Amino acid sequence: MAEIVNILIALMTIAFGAIGFVAPRFTARALDMTPTETTMGLSELRASAGGLFVAMGLACLLVGGWAYAALGVAYAGAATGRAVSMAFDGPPQPKTLMWFAFEALPSAWLLWMNWPA
Repeated sequence: MAEIVNILIALMTIAFGAIGFVAPRFTARALDMTPTETTMGLSELRASAGGLFVAMGLACLLVGGWAYAALGVAYAGAATGRAVSMAFDGPPQPKTLMWFAFEALPSAWLLWMNWPA
């Protein structure tokens, strides 16, 4: 059961990353981000919300074990950043809470089930 959930989280990570990689303008709209006068923001989305997530998910599927814990650490960092933003930046709470859940819940699972003993 644990391995199936790990794989599903890796596949979810790849799917979200693929959207950021191939559709950065859609991703920007979904995250309430607006490209400025340059396309650097689109480049950043393809890299940080796209390729990074695809690579992490693929690494989990290929390596297994500790890679799932590493993905959990990455999601924990994202969830922490999201929580700090909720406390200090005043983002739209329903949307922010949804993204926080997409980060915190996989993080908790991956760290709980895959952290080395």
